[in-house]
Amino acid sequence: MTTLEAPAGYRWIALSNTTLGMLIATINSSIVLIALPDIFKGIGINPLDPANTGYLLWMIMGFLVVTAVLVVSFGRLGDMYGRARMYNLGFAIFTVSSVLLAVTWFDGDAAALWLIGWRVVQGVGGAFLMANSSAILADAFPANQRGMALGINGVAAIAGSFLGLVIGGLLAPVNWNLIFIVSVPFGLFGTVWAYLKLRDTGERRHAEMDWWGNVTFAAGLIAVLVGITYGIQPHGTAQTGWGSPLVLTCLAGGVAVLAVFVVIERRVANPLFDLRLFRLRSFTWGNVANFASALGRGGLQFILIIWLQGIWLPLHGYGYEETPLWAGIYMLPMTVGFLLAAPAAGILSDRIGSRMLAATGNLLTAGTFALLIALPVDFPYWEFAAVLVLTGIGMGMFSSPNRAEVMNSLPADARGSGSGMMTTFQNTAMVLSIGFFFSLIIVGFSQSLPGALRTGLTEHGVPASQAAEVASLPAVAVLFAAFLGYNPIQQLLGTHLQALPPGEAAYLTGRGFFPSLISAPFAHGLAIAFGFAIVLSVVGAVASLLCGKPVDSRDRMPLWKRNA
Repeated sequence: MTTLEAPAGYRWIALSNTTLGMLIATINSSIVLIALPDIFKGIGINPLDPANTGYLLWMIMGFLVVTAVLVVSFGRLGDMYGRARMYNLGFAIFTVSSVLLAVTWFDGDAAALWLIGWRVVQGVGGAFLMANSSAILADAFPANQRGMALGINGVAAIAGSFLGLVIGGLLAPVNWNLIFIVSVPFGLFGTVWAYLKLRDTGERRHAEMDWWGNVTFAAGLIAVLVGITYGIQPHGTAQTGWGSPLVLTCLAGGVAVLAVFVVIERRVANPLFDLRLFRLRSFTWGNVANFASALGRGGLQFILIIWLQGIWLPLHGYGYEETPLWAGIYMLPMTVGFLLAAPAAGILSDRIGSRMLAATGNLLTAGTFALLIALPVDFPYWEFAAVLVLTGIGMGMFSSPNRAEVMNSLPADARGSGSGMMTTFQNTAMVLSIGFFFSLIIVGFSQSLPGALRTGLTEHGVPASQAAEVASLPAVAVLFAAFLGYNPIQQLLGTHLQALPPGEAAYLTGRGFFPSLISAPFAHGLAIAFGFAIVLSVVGAVASLLCGKPVDSRDRMPLWKRNA
Protein backbone atom coordinates (compact mmCIF):
# COMPACT_ATOMS: atom_id res chain seq x y z
CA MET A 1 0.00 0.00 0.00
CA THR A 2 1.25 3.50 -0.85
CA THR A 3 0.05 6.88 0.43
CA LEU A 4 1.65 10.18 -0.64
CA GLU A 5 1.16 13.61 0.86
CA ALA A 6 -0.43 16.12 -1.52
CA PRO A 7 1.58 19.34 -2.04
CA ALA A 8 0.01 22.66 -1.07
CA GLY A 9 -2.59 23.79 -3.61
CA TYR A 10 -2.58 20.39 -5.31
CA ARG A 11 -6.34 19.94 -4.96
CA TRP A 12 -7.00 22.87 -7.34
CA ILE A 13 -4.54 21.49 -9.88
CA ALA A 14 -6.34 18.13 -9.69
CA LEU A 15 -9.75 19.80 -10.04
CA SER A 16 -8.80 21.95 -13.04
CA ASN A 17 -7.05 19.13 -14.91
CA THR A 18 -9.72 16.49 -14.34
CA THR A 19 -12.40 19.02 -15.27
CA LEU A 20 -10.62 19.65 -18.58
CA GLY A 21 -10.35 15.90 -19.14
CA MET A 22 -14.03 15.27 -18.46
CA LEU A 23 -15.02 18.23 -20.63
CA ILE A 24 -13.21 17.10 -23.76
CA ALA A 25 -14.22 13.45 -23.20
CA THR A 26 -17.92 14.28 -22.99
CA ILE A 27 -17.77 16.88 -25.78
CA ASN A 28 -16.45 14.12 -28.00
CA SER A 29 -19.15 11.72 -26.86
CA SER A 30 -21.80 13.98 -28.45
CA ILE A 31 -19.97 16.07 -31.06
CA VAL A 32 -20.54 13.49 -33.80
CA LEU A 33 -24.33 13.52 -33.29
CA ILE A 34 -24.76 16.86 -35.00
CA ALA A 35 -21.85 16.31 -37.41
CA LEU A 36 -23.02 12.93 -38.78
CA PRO A 37 -24.60 14.31 -42.00
CA ASP A 38 -21.38 16.13 -42.89
CA ILE A 39 -19.22 13.15 -41.91
CA PHE A 40 -21.14 10.71 -44.10
CA LYS A 41 -21.34 13.21 -46.94
CA GLY A 42 -17.58 13.75 -46.66
CA ILE A 43 -16.74 10.04 -46.89
CA GLY A 44 -19.35 9.37 -49.59
CA ILE A 45 -21.85 7.18 -47.71
CA ASN A 46 -25.63 7.49 -47.52
CA PRO A 47 -26.46 6.82 -43.83
CA LEU A 48 -30.14 6.23 -44.65
CA ASP A 49 -29.32 3.25 -46.89
CA PRO A 50 -30.38 0.17 -44.87
CA ALA A 51 -27.00 -1.43 -45.62
CA ASN A 52 -25.27 1.45 -43.82
CA THR A 53 -27.45 1.58 -40.70
CA GLY A 54 -24.81 -0.36 -38.76
CA TYR A 55 -22.22 2.33 -39.53
CA LEU A 56 -24.62 5.02 -38.34
CA LEU A 57 -25.44 3.25 -35.08
CA TRP A 58 -21.84 2.44 -34.21
CA MET A 59 -20.71 5.99 -34.89
CA ILE A 60 -23.34 7.07 -32.35
CA MET A 61 -23.05 4.23 -29.83
CA GLY A 62 -19.47 2.93 -30.11
CA PHE A 63 -17.91 5.51 -27.78
CA LEU A 64 -20.55 4.91 -25.08
CA VAL A 65 -20.34 1.12 -25.35
CA VAL A 66 -16.55 1.10 -24.93
CA THR A 67 -16.54 3.47 -21.97
CA ALA A 68 -19.30 1.47 -20.27
CA VAL A 69 -17.35 -1.77 -20.64
CA LEU A 70 -13.88 -0.56 -19.63
CA VAL A 71 -14.27 2.00 -16.85
CA VAL A 72 -14.37 -0.57 -14.03
CA SER A 73 -11.23 -2.33 -15.26
CA PHE A 74 -9.42 0.97 -15.66
CA GLY A 75 -10.58 2.15 -12.24
CA ARG A 76 -9.20 -1.07 -10.77
CA LEU A 77 -5.89 -0.47 -12.56
CA GLY A 78 -5.85 2.99 -10.99
CA ASP A 79 -6.28 1.47 -7.52
CA MET A 80 -3.38 -0.89 -8.20
CA TYR A 81 -0.88 1.21 -10.16
CA GLY A 82 -1.84 4.80 -9.45
CA ARG A 83 -4.86 6.82 -10.53
CA ALA A 84 -2.85 9.74 -11.90
CA ARG A 85 -0.73 7.38 -13.99
CA MET A 86 -3.79 5.72 -15.54
CA TYR A 87 -5.44 9.10 -16.06
CA ASN A 88 -2.32 10.40 -17.86
CA LEU A 89 -2.37 7.34 -20.13
CA GLY A 90 -6.01 8.06 -20.96
CA PHE A 91 -5.25 11.65 -21.95
CA ALA A 92 -2.47 10.44 -24.27
CA ILE A 93 -4.63 7.73 -25.92
CA PHE A 94 -7.48 10.19 -26.36
CA THR A 95 -5.20 12.75 -28.05
CA VAL A 96 -3.54 10.26 -30.43
CA SER A 97 -6.90 8.84 -31.51
CA SER A 98 -8.25 12.37 -32.11
CA VAL A 99 -5.34 13.03 -34.48
CA LEU A 100 -5.95 9.79 -36.38
CA LEU A 101 -9.68 10.47 -36.64
CA ALA A 102 -8.95 13.90 -38.10
CA VAL A 103 -6.56 12.61 -40.80
CA THR A 104 -8.94 10.05 -42.33
CA TRP A 105 -7.95 9.69 -45.99
CA PHE A 106 -10.25 6.82 -47.04
CA ASP A 107 -13.65 6.95 -48.70
CA GLY A 108 -16.75 4.80 -48.48
CA ASP A 109 -16.87 1.69 -46.31
CA ALA A 110 -13.15 1.81 -45.51
CA ALA A 111 -13.51 5.34 -44.14
CA ALA A 112 -16.54 4.37 -42.04
CA LEU A 113 -14.68 1.41 -40.52
CA TRP A 114 -11.60 3.58 -39.88
CA LEU A 115 -13.70 6.19 -38.07
CA ILE A 116 -15.59 3.62 -36.01
CA GLY A 117 -12.33 1.85 -35.08
CA TRP A 118 -10.62 5.01 -33.88
CA ARG A 119 -13.78 6.17 -32.12
CA VAL A 120 -13.53 2.92 -30.16
CA VAL A 121 -9.89 3.72 -29.30
CA GLN A 122 -10.93 7.25 -28.36
CA GLY A 123 -13.49 5.64 -26.06
CA VAL A 124 -10.65 3.67 -24.44
CA GLY A 125 -8.92 6.96 -23.63
CA GLY A 126 -12.20 8.43 -22.41
CA ALA A 127 -12.72 5.39 -20.14
CA PHE A 128 -9.33 5.98 -18.47
CA LEU A 129 -10.30 9.63 -17.87
CA MET A 130 -13.81 8.87 -16.59
CA ALA A 131 -12.73 5.99 -14.37
CA ASN A 132 -10.04 7.91 -12.49
CA SER A 133 -11.08 11.57 -12.41
CA SER A 134 -13.57 11.19 -9.52
CA ALA A 135 -11.11 9.05 -7.58
CA ILE A 136 -8.32 11.63 -8.05
CA LEU A 137 -10.64 14.32 -6.69
CA ALA A 138 -11.77 12.15 -3.78
CA ASP A 139 -8.10 11.63 -2.88
CA ALA A 140 -7.24 15.31 -3.20
CA PHE A 141 -10.19 16.89 -1.36
CA PRO A 142 -11.34 16.34 2.22
CA ALA A 143 -14.82 14.90 2.71
CA ASN A 144 -16.32 18.31 3.55
CA GLN A 145 -15.25 19.73 0.14
CA ARG A 146 -15.80 16.75 -2.14
CA GLY A 147 -19.35 17.72 -3.04
CA MET A 148 -18.12 21.04 -4.42
CA ALA A 149 -15.22 19.43 -6.33
CA LEU A 150 -17.27 16.57 -7.74
CA GLY A 151 -20.05 19.04 -8.58
CA ILE A 152 -17.72 21.16 -10.71
CA ASN A 153 -16.35 18.01 -12.35
CA GLY A 154 -19.91 16.82 -12.96
CA VAL A 155 -20.78 20.15 -14.58
CA ALA A 156 -18.01 19.54 -17.10
CA ALA A 157 -19.24 15.99 -17.73
CA ILE A 158 -22.86 16.94 -18.44
CA ALA A 159 -22.26 20.36 -19.98
CA GLY A 160 -19.72 18.85 -22.38
CA SER A 161 -22.36 16.56 -23.87
CA PHE A 162 -24.50 19.60 -24.77
CA LEU A 163 -21.61 21.85 -25.82
CA GLY A 164 -20.56 19.08 -28.21
CA LEU A 165 -23.81 19.58 -30.12
CA VAL A 166 -23.12 23.29 -30.69
CA ILE A 167 -19.42 22.83 -31.48
CA GLY A 168 -20.23 20.02 -33.93
CA GLY A 169 -22.92 22.15 -35.57
CA LEU A 170 -20.51 25.07 -36.02
CA LEU A 171 -17.45 23.15 -37.26
CA ALA A 172 -18.86 20.28 -39.33
CA PRO A 173 -20.35 22.44 -42.13
CA VAL A 174 -16.95 24.09 -42.57
CA ASN A 175 -15.04 20.78 -42.61
CA TRP A 176 -16.07 17.63 -40.78
CA ASN A 177 -12.45 16.82 -39.87
CA LEU A 178 -12.45 19.89 -37.61
CA ILE A 179 -14.70 18.19 -35.06
CA PHE A 180 -11.79 15.87 -34.22
CA ILE A 181 -8.97 18.38 -34.74
CA VAL A 182 -10.50 20.72 -32.14
CA SER A 183 -9.68 18.23 -29.37
CA VAL A 184 -6.02 17.86 -30.28
CA PRO A 185 -4.53 21.07 -28.76
CA PHE A 186 -6.54 20.59 -25.56
CA GLY A 187 -5.50 16.94 -25.45
CA LEU A 188 -1.81 17.77 -25.90
CA PHE A 189 -1.97 20.48 -23.24
CA GLY A 190 -3.90 18.25 -20.83
CA THR A 191 -1.55 15.29 -21.35
CA VAL A 192 1.59 17.31 -20.63
CA TRP A 193 -0.04 19.16 -17.73
CA ALA A 194 -1.30 15.93 -16.16
CA TYR A 195 2.14 14.28 -16.57
CA LEU A 196 3.94 17.20 -14.92
CA LYS A 197 1.48 18.09 -12.15
CA LEU A 198 -0.77 15.20 -11.13
CA ARG A 199 0.40 12.97 -8.28
CA ASP A 200 -0.93 9.78 -6.74
CA THR A 201 -1.93 10.92 -3.27
CA GLY A 202 -4.41 8.17 -2.38
CA GLU A 203 -3.94 4.71 -0.96
CA ARG A 204 -2.64 2.18 -3.42
CA ARG A 205 -2.30 -1.56 -3.01
CA HIS A 206 -0.78 -3.89 -5.58
CA ALA A 207 -2.79 -7.04 -6.26
CA GLU A 208 -3.24 -9.70 -8.91
CA MET A 209 -5.42 -8.69 -11.83
CA ASP A 210 -8.78 -10.47 -12.01
CA TRP A 211 -8.39 -11.66 -15.60
CA TRP A 212 -11.38 -14.02 -15.63
CA GLY A 213 -13.51 -11.29 -14.12
CA ASN A 214 -12.33 -8.81 -16.74
CA VAL A 215 -12.99 -11.21 -19.63
CA THR A 216 -16.46 -12.31 -18.49
CA PHE A 217 -17.55 -8.80 -17.57
CA ALA A 218 -16.40 -7.36 -20.90
CA ALA A 219 -17.88 -10.21 -22.96
CA GLY A 220 -21.21 -10.16 -21.12
CA LEU A 221 -21.67 -6.40 -21.16
CA ILE A 222 -20.57 -6.06 -24.80
CA ALA A 223 -23.09 -8.75 -25.80
CA VAL A 224 -25.91 -6.98 -23.96
CA LEU A 225 -25.04 -3.55 -25.38
CA VAL A 226 -24.64 -4.93 -28.92
CA GLY A 227 -28.05 -6.56 -28.56
CA ILE A 228 -29.56 -3.23 -27.51
CA THR A 229 -27.86 -1.44 -30.41
CA TYR A 230 -29.26 -3.85 -32.99
CA GLY A 231 -32.64 -3.96 -31.24
CA ILE A 232 -33.27 -0.47 -32.60
CA GLN A 233 -32.95 -1.68 -36.20
CA PRO A 234 -35.92 -3.28 -38.01
CA HIS A 235 -35.97 -7.05 -38.50
CA GLY A 236 -38.00 -8.60 -41.29
CA THR A 237 -41.44 -7.01 -41.21
CA ALA A 238 -41.03 -5.86 -37.59
CA GLN A 239 -40.38 -2.18 -36.86
CA THR A 240 -37.64 -3.08 -34.34
CA GLY A 241 -35.23 -5.96 -33.96
CA TRP A 242 -36.02 -6.99 -30.38
CA GLY A 243 -37.41 -10.32 -31.60
CA SER A 244 -34.54 -11.17 -33.95
CA PRO A 245 -32.38 -14.24 -33.19
CA LEU A 246 -29.22 -12.09 -33.10
CA VAL A 247 -30.63 -9.66 -30.52
CA LEU A 248 -32.18 -12.39 -28.37
CA THR A 249 -28.94 -14.39 -28.46
CA CYS A 250 -26.87 -11.35 -27.52
CA LEU A 251 -29.17 -10.38 -24.66
CA ALA A 252 -29.63 -13.91 -23.25
CA GLY A 253 -25.99 -14.85 -23.75
CA GLY A 254 -24.76 -11.57 -22.27
CA VAL A 255 -26.92 -11.97 -19.16
CA ALA A 256 -25.72 -15.57 -18.73
CA VAL A 257 -22.05 -14.52 -18.99
CA LEU A 258 -22.64 -11.69 -16.51
CA ALA A 259 -24.15 -14.26 -14.11
CA VAL A 260 -20.94 -16.27 -14.45
CA PHE A 261 -19.02 -13.04 -13.78
CA VAL A 262 -20.88 -12.56 -10.46
CA VAL A 263 -19.98 -16.13 -9.41
CA ILE A 264 -16.33 -15.48 -10.24
CA GLU A 265 -16.29 -12.20 -8.32
CA ARG A 266 -17.52 -13.97 -5.19
CA ARG A 267 -14.62 -16.41 -5.31
CA VAL A 268 -11.46 -14.56 -6.39
CA ALA A 269 -9.13 -12.82 -3.95
CA ASN A 270 -8.95 -9.47 -5.78
CA PRO A 271 -12.19 -9.07 -7.72
CA LEU A 272 -12.78 -6.52 -10.46
CA PHE A 273 -16.21 -5.73 -8.94
CA ASP A 274 -15.69 -5.83 -5.20
CA LEU A 275 -19.17 -6.97 -4.21
CA ARG A 276 -18.41 -6.05 -0.58
CA LEU A 277 -18.88 -2.43 -1.61
CA PHE A 278 -22.59 -3.14 -1.92
CA ARG A 279 -22.67 -3.61 1.85
CA LEU A 280 -22.27 0.16 1.99
CA ARG A 281 -25.81 1.48 1.94
CA SER A 282 -24.96 4.80 0.29
CA PHE A 283 -22.91 3.08 -2.41
CA THR A 284 -25.72 0.64 -3.23
CA TRP A 285 -28.68 3.01 -3.24
CA GLY A 286 -26.63 5.86 -4.72
CA ASN A 287 -25.82 3.65 -7.70
CA VAL A 288 -29.45 2.52 -8.00
CA ALA A 289 -30.46 6.19 -8.12
CA ASN A 290 -27.67 6.97 -10.61
CA PHE A 291 -28.69 4.08 -12.87
CA ALA A 292 -32.41 4.93 -12.79
CA SER A 293 -31.76 8.63 -13.40
CA ALA A 294 -29.39 7.97 -16.32
CA LEU A 295 -31.85 5.46 -17.80
CA GLY A 296 -34.60 8.08 -17.61
CA ARG A 297 -32.64 10.99 -19.07
CA GLY A 298 -30.14 9.25 -21.39
CA GLY A 299 -32.34 9.29 -24.47
CA LEU A 300 -33.67 12.79 -23.80
CA GLN A 301 -31.00 14.44 -25.94
CA PHE A 302 -31.90 12.29 -28.95
CA ILE A 303 -35.64 12.86 -28.60
CA LEU A 304 -35.21 16.64 -28.33
CA ILE A 305 -32.95 16.67 -31.40
CA ILE A 306 -35.57 14.77 -33.42
CA TRP A 307 -38.32 17.07 -32.12
CA LEU A 308 -36.40 20.22 -33.08
CA GLN A 309 -34.86 19.03 -36.36
CA GLY A 310 -37.77 17.02 -37.69
CA ILE A 311 -40.69 19.26 -36.68
CA TRP A 312 -40.21 22.56 -34.88
CA LEU A 313 -37.31 24.15 -36.77
CA PRO A 314 -38.69 23.44 -40.30
CA LEU A 315 -42.08 24.78 -39.23
CA HIS A 316 -40.36 27.98 -38.12
CA GLY A 317 -38.53 28.64 -41.38
CA TYR A 318 -35.24 26.76 -40.97
CA GLY A 319 -33.95 24.69 -43.88
CA TYR A 320 -33.23 21.04 -43.11
CA GLU A 321 -29.51 21.56 -43.70
CA GLU A 322 -29.50 24.27 -41.01
CA THR A 323 -31.37 22.32 -38.36
CA PRO A 324 -28.44 20.40 -36.76
CA LEU A 325 -26.67 23.60 -35.67
CA TRP A 326 -29.83 25.34 -34.48
CA ALA A 327 -31.01 22.27 -32.59
CA GLY A 328 -27.82 22.45 -30.54
CA ILE A 329 -28.26 26.18 -29.94
CA TYR A 330 -31.92 25.90 -28.94
CA MET A 331 -31.07 23.18 -26.41
CA LEU A 332 -28.58 25.40 -24.56
CA PRO A 333 -31.10 26.45 -21.86
CA MET A 334 -30.75 22.96 -20.39
CA THR A 335 -27.00 23.47 -20.10
CA VAL A 336 -27.60 26.86 -18.45
CA GLY A 337 -29.89 25.26 -15.87
CA PHE A 338 -27.35 22.55 -15.16
CA LEU A 339 -24.47 25.05 -14.86
CA LEU A 340 -26.48 27.04 -12.34
CA ALA A 341 -27.58 24.09 -10.21
CA ALA A 342 -24.77 21.53 -10.18
CA PRO A 343 -21.99 23.54 -8.47
CA ALA A 344 -24.46 25.09 -5.99
CA ALA A 345 -25.92 21.66 -5.17
CA GLY A 346 -22.42 20.22 -4.72
CA ILE A 347 -21.45 22.97 -2.26
CA LEU A 348 -24.77 22.70 -0.44
CA SER A 349 -24.45 18.91 -0.15
CA ASP A 350 -21.17 19.40 1.76
CA ARG A 351 -23.16 21.32 4.38
CA ILE A 352 -26.56 19.65 4.63
CA GLY A 353 -26.01 16.21 3.08
CA SER A 354 -26.92 14.72 -0.27
CA ARG A 355 -30.09 12.68 0.14
CA MET A 356 -32.79 15.36 0.03
CA LEU A 357 -31.03 17.38 -2.67
CA ALA A 358 -30.65 14.35 -4.95
CA ALA A 359 -34.23 13.20 -4.36
CA THR A 360 -35.62 16.69 -5.01
CA GLY A 361 -33.58 16.96 -8.20
CA ASN A 362 -35.03 13.70 -9.51
CA LEU A 363 -38.58 14.71 -8.65
CA LEU A 364 -38.09 18.06 -10.39
CA THR A 365 -36.79 16.22 -13.46
CA ALA A 366 -39.86 13.95 -13.41
CA GLY A 367 -42.05 17.06 -13.35
CA THR A 368 -40.27 18.54 -16.37
CA PHE A 369 -40.84 15.32 -18.34
CA ALA A 370 -44.56 15.75 -17.60
CA LEU A 371 -44.36 19.36 -18.80
CA LEU A 372 -42.68 18.24 -22.04
CA ILE A 373 -45.56 15.82 -22.64
CA ALA A 374 -48.03 18.66 -22.02
CA LEU A 375 -46.34 21.03 -24.50
CA PRO A 376 -47.86 21.18 -27.99
CA VAL A 377 -45.56 19.74 -30.65
CA ASP A 378 -45.39 23.20 -32.26
CA PHE A 379 -44.64 24.99 -28.97
CA PRO A 380 -43.90 28.64 -28.15
CA TYR A 381 -40.13 28.61 -27.72
CA TRP A 382 -40.10 30.49 -24.41
CA GLU A 383 -42.18 27.71 -22.82
CA PHE A 384 -39.85 25.05 -24.20
CA ALA A 385 -36.77 26.98 -23.01
CA ALA A 386 -38.24 27.42 -19.52
CA VAL A 387 -38.88 23.67 -19.25
CA LEU A 388 -35.31 22.94 -20.42
CA VAL A 389 -33.89 25.28 -17.77
CA LEU A 390 -35.90 23.45 -15.09
CA THR A 391 -34.74 20.11 -16.52
CA GLY A 392 -31.11 21.22 -16.27
CA ILE A 393 -31.66 22.44 -12.70
CA GLY A 394 -33.21 19.11 -11.71
CA MET A 395 -30.35 17.14 -13.26
CA GLY A 396 -27.77 19.39 -11.57
CA MET A 397 -29.48 19.07 -8.19
CA PHE A 398 -29.25 15.29 -8.51
CA SER A 399 -25.90 14.79 -10.22
CA SER A 400 -23.44 16.50 -7.86
CA PRO A 401 -24.94 15.32 -4.54
CA ASN A 402 -25.35 11.78 -5.88
CA ARG A 403 -21.72 11.57 -6.97
CA ALA A 404 -20.55 12.99 -3.64
CA GLU A 405 -22.75 10.50 -1.74
CA VAL A 406 -21.28 7.53 -3.59
CA MET A 407 -17.66 8.68 -3.47
CA ASN A 408 -17.82 9.61 0.23
CA SER A 409 -19.09 6.12 1.02
CA LEU A 410 -16.02 4.44 -0.48
CA PRO A 411 -12.92 3.36 1.45
CA ALA A 412 -9.74 5.05 0.28
CA ASP A 413 -8.25 2.00 -1.46
CA ALA A 414 -11.39 1.33 -3.53
CA ARG A 415 -12.11 4.77 -4.95
CA GLY A 416 -10.84 3.93 -8.43
CA SER A 417 -12.83 0.71 -8.85
CA GLY A 418 -15.83 2.23 -7.05
CA SER A 419 -15.76 5.27 -9.33
CA GLY A 420 -15.45 2.96 -12.33
CA MET A 421 -18.45 0.92 -11.17
CA MET A 422 -20.49 4.12 -10.79
CA THR A 423 -19.52 5.28 -14.29
CA THR A 424 -20.27 1.82 -15.71
CA PHE A 425 -23.80 1.90 -14.30
CA GLN A 426 -24.29 5.40 -15.72
CA ASN A 427 -22.88 4.72 -19.20
CA THR A 428 -24.67 1.38 -19.48
CA ALA A 429 -27.91 3.10 -18.55
CA MET A 430 -27.27 5.74 -21.22
CA VAL A 431 -26.95 3.07 -23.94
CA LEU A 432 -30.01 1.24 -22.58
CA SER A 433 -31.90 4.53 -22.52
CA ILE A 434 -31.12 5.34 -26.14
CA GLY A 435 -32.34 1.88 -27.16
CA PHE A 436 -35.49 2.12 -25.05
CA PHE A 437 -36.37 5.69 -26.05
CA PHE A 438 -35.90 4.99 -29.75
CA SER A 439 -37.95 1.80 -29.45
CA LEU A 440 -40.77 3.52 -27.56
CA ILE A 441 -40.89 6.38 -30.06
CA ILE A 442 -40.88 3.86 -32.93
CA VAL A 443 -43.79 2.00 -31.31
CA GLY A 444 -45.70 5.28 -31.14
CA PHE A 445 -44.76 6.14 -34.73
CA SER A 446 -45.59 2.76 -36.22
CA GLN A 447 -49.18 2.83 -34.95
CA SER A 448 -50.24 5.91 -36.91
CA LEU A 449 -47.42 7.06 -39.21
CA PRO A 450 -47.91 4.57 -42.10
CA GLY A 451 -51.56 5.55 -42.56
CA ALA A 452 -50.85 9.27 -42.25
CA LEU A 453 -47.96 9.01 -44.70
CA ARG A 454 -49.95 7.02 -47.25
CA THR A 455 -52.92 9.40 -47.10
CA GLY A 456 -50.81 12.56 -47.19
CA LEU A 457 -48.76 11.42 -50.21
CA THR A 458 -51.70 10.23 -52.30
CA GLU A 459 -53.58 13.50 -51.65
CA HIS A 460 -50.70 15.34 -53.31
CA GLY A 461 -50.32 13.31 -56.46
CA VAL A 462 -48.10 10.39 -55.47
CA PRO A 463 -49.43 7.16 -57.04
CA ALA A 464 -51.02 4.79 -54.53
CA SER A 465 -48.45 2.05 -55.17
CA GLN A 466 -45.50 4.40 -54.51
CA ALA A 467 -47.21 5.92 -51.47
CA ALA A 468 -47.79 2.43 -50.06
CA GLU A 469 -44.13 1.55 -50.72
CA VAL A 470 -42.92 4.64 -48.82
CA ALA A 471 -45.45 4.12 -46.00
CA SER A 472 -44.24 0.55 -45.53
CA LEU A 473 -40.67 1.67 -44.80
CA PRO A 474 -39.55 1.18 -41.17
CA ALA A 475 -40.34 4.09 -38.86
CA VAL A 476 -36.68 4.16 -37.86
CA ALA A 477 -35.82 5.41 -41.39
CA VAL A 478 -38.06 8.44 -40.81
CA LEU A 479 -36.52 9.00 -37.35
CA PHE A 480 -32.97 8.80 -38.66
CA ALA A 481 -33.78 11.22 -41.50
CA ALA A 482 -35.13 13.77 -39.02
CA PHE A 483 -32.26 13.12 -36.60
CA LEU A 484 -29.63 13.70 -39.28
CA GLY A 485 -31.14 16.91 -40.64
CA TYR A 486 -32.10 15.46 -44.03
CA ASN A 487 -35.27 16.38 -45.90
CA PRO A 488 -37.14 13.14 -45.12
CA ILE A 489 -39.67 13.21 -47.98
CA GLN A 490 -36.95 14.01 -50.49
CA GLN A 491 -34.94 11.05 -49.20
CA LEU A 492 -37.92 8.69 -49.04
CA LEU A 493 -39.41 9.51 -52.46
CA GLY A 494 -36.12 9.91 -54.30
CA THR A 495 -36.57 9.70 -58.07
CA HIS A 496 -40.38 9.42 -57.71
CA LEU A 497 -40.44 13.21 -57.22
CA GLN A 498 -39.47 13.76 -60.86
CA ALA A 499 -42.79 12.31 -62.03
CA LEU A 500 -44.87 14.75 -59.95
CA PRO A 501 -46.06 18.21 -61.00
CA PRO A 502 -43.46 20.77 -59.87
CA GLY A 503 -45.91 22.45 -57.50
CA GLU A 504 -46.80 19.22 -55.71
CA ALA A 505 -43.14 18.15 -55.52
CA ALA A 506 -42.20 21.54 -54.04
CA TYR A 507 -44.98 21.29 -51.44
CA LEU A 508 -44.10 17.73 -50.41
CA THR A 509 -40.42 18.60 -49.96
CA GLY A 510 -41.12 21.97 -48.33
CA ARG A 511 -40.82 22.84 -44.68
CA GLY A 512 -44.46 22.29 -43.72
CA PHE A 513 -45.66 18.96 -45.11
CA PHE A 514 -43.49 16.46 -43.26
CA PRO A 515 -43.48 18.19 -39.84
CA SER A 516 -47.29 18.53 -39.94
CA LEU A 517 -47.61 14.91 -41.05
CA ILE A 518 -45.59 13.41 -38.19
CA SER A 519 -46.66 15.78 -35.39
CA ALA A 520 -49.50 13.57 -34.11
CA PRO A 521 -47.55 10.26 -34.30
CA PHE A 522 -44.55 11.94 -32.66
CA ALA A 523 -46.67 13.33 -29.81
CA HIS A 524 -48.01 9.82 -29.17
CA GLY A 525 -44.52 8.30 -29.09
CA LEU A 526 -43.24 11.19 -26.99
CA ALA A 527 -45.88 10.59 -24.31
CA ILE A 528 -44.93 6.90 -24.09
CA ALA A 529 -41.17 7.62 -23.86
CA PHE A 530 -41.41 10.45 -21.34
CA GLY A 531 -43.98 8.52 -19.27
CA PHE A 532 -41.29 5.83 -18.96
CA ALA A 533 -38.78 8.52 -17.94
CA ILE A 534 -41.11 9.90 -15.23
CA VAL A 535 -41.36 6.48 -13.57
CA LEU A 536 -37.56 6.07 -13.60
CA SER A 537 -36.99 9.55 -12.16
CA VAL A 538 -39.33 8.75 -9.26
CA VAL A 539 -37.45 5.48 -8.68
CA GLY A 540 -34.23 7.50 -8.58
CA ALA A 541 -35.73 9.88 -6.02
CA VAL A 542 -36.79 7.02 -3.74
CA ALA A 543 -33.37 5.36 -4.04
CA SER A 544 -31.70 8.68 -3.13
CA LEU A 545 -33.76 8.87 0.08
CA LEU A 546 -32.69 5.32 0.98
CA CYS A 547 -28.99 6.25 1.03
CA GLY A 548 -27.39 5.92 4.45
CA LYS A 549 -26.02 8.38 6.93
CA PRO A 550 -22.50 9.79 6.48
CA VAL A 551 -19.83 7.09 6.58
CA ASP A 552 -18.22 6.09 9.86
CA SER A 553 -14.58 5.30 10.50
CA ARG A 554 -15.04 1.64 9.58
CA ASP A 555 -16.34 2.62 6.14
CA ARG A 556 -13.16 4.59 5.54
CA MET A 557 -10.92 1.61 6.31
CA PRO A 558 -9.17 -0.04 3.37
CA LEU A 559 -11.04 -3.12 2.25
CA TRP A 560 -8.02 -5.33 2.83
CA LYS A 561 -8.13 -4.46 6.54
CA ARG A 562 -11.76 -5.53 6.94
CA ASN A 563 -13.21 -8.95 7.39
CA ALA A 564 -14.60 -10.48 4.24
